[in-house]
Amino acid sequence: MRLVLAGVVFLVLLAVSYLLFWPVRIEPVVVTVLPNPGFTQAFAPNERLRQVRFPTDGLGQGPEDVAVKDGYAYTGLADGRIVRVRIDGQTPSGPAPIGPVVPGGPMPPAVGTMEQVANTGGRPLGLQHDPFGNVVVADARQGLLAINPQGRIFNVARSYGGVPLRFVDDLDIAKDGTIYFSNASQRYGIEEYSLDFYEGQTTGGLYSFSPTSGRIEEKASGLAFANGVALGPDEEYVLVAETAAHRISRIWLKGPKAPGKDVFIENLPGYPDNISYNGRGIFWVALAAPRSKALEDVLPNPFLRKVFYRLQMLGLSGQPAPERYGCIVAIDLQGRVVATLQDPGGLKIFNITSVNEKDGLLYLGGLEMDRFATIPVPPELLAPRSVTP
Repeated sequence: MRLVLAGVVFLVLLAVSYLLFWPVRIEPVVVTVLPNPGFTQAFAPNERLRQVRFPTDGLGQGPEDVAVKDGYAYTGLADGRIVRVRIDGQTPSGPAPIGPVVPGGPMPPAVGTMEQVANTGGRPLGLQHDPFGNVVVADARQGLLAINPQGRIFNVARSYGGVPLRFVDDLDIAKDGTIYFSNASQRYGIEEYSLDFYEGQTTGGLYSFSPTSGRIEEKASGLAFANGVALGPDEEYVLVAETAAHRISRIWLKGPKAPGKDVFIENLPGYPDNISYNGRGIFWVALAAPRSKALEDVLPNPFLRKVFYRLQMLGLSGQPAPERYGCIVAIDLQGRVVATLQDPGGLKIFNITSVNEKDGLLYLGGLEMDRFATIPVPPELLAPRSVTP
């Protein structure tokens, strides 16, 4: 019996030693967050997102962002493909079909037809068209890429200061072609993005690339999972979503506040993902999921997070899956929430990662979907708003 008891004591001590002292790869730090306001007041639940439509059949997993140009919607998928889908039969100049129609010649592609533009071999996330006819892609694995009209891929930025950019996430493009892009984390790539939230270190950054000089500049560092990027009116500033901190920061590019940084809006009830500006005084923000109470309960205690991580390594614990919830937010230039469109419980759409406005429609992307969605812009948001910061 004494041998059995000694063996039990040894195993208990071994287990305790493992949970308390075994080396782990994560280096959690103390994180303090404001109390979660929840979906109240300006975020009071509604069901407006349950009116979304899905204009295409399945395209493939995870159309994270959507860019619309010349009657096509472009998006990137989890398998590396950049695809475009015919969404209407008009060109910007009138009702003529895209492409020439000649007697006996090929007809233009039908609405809903999908074409592959390129395959990055990585994980394309944010994408936009630049002034030179290229599709510029923030690829989490390959860096910042440009795809010309012939489908050829060019590397734009994979490193800064000789250090590889680990998780290029989103971008916006100025009128002169300058690209502003985010690097979500220098600690973890897209496969382990949740560890960046769990660890709490702020290694994200915002960068710019000049097509004239070929120079990359760091515009902001120390960001908590730098995600969505959007230039403001007159390109006076750029917004960047700090997803892990539930806030959106503003980096000034011009004027007396440049090159300063301040908070545009904070203490959101969910995790802000991509941001876009509609040109009429409204920023659209996708909230990918509601905030996690389980995570926020342990953020003040790095030691406890190491213990839970060791349990995860043994398969005895796991991080909870994001709550199913659909939410997009309209924010004015003063950082005030003026409207939300929601789907509580995610009955029709959930975990939205991007929202882009074009010709009276909102285009919604998401990592959990296999197609993008659309919904009309709410009537109260069609009129231009003040553009005074």
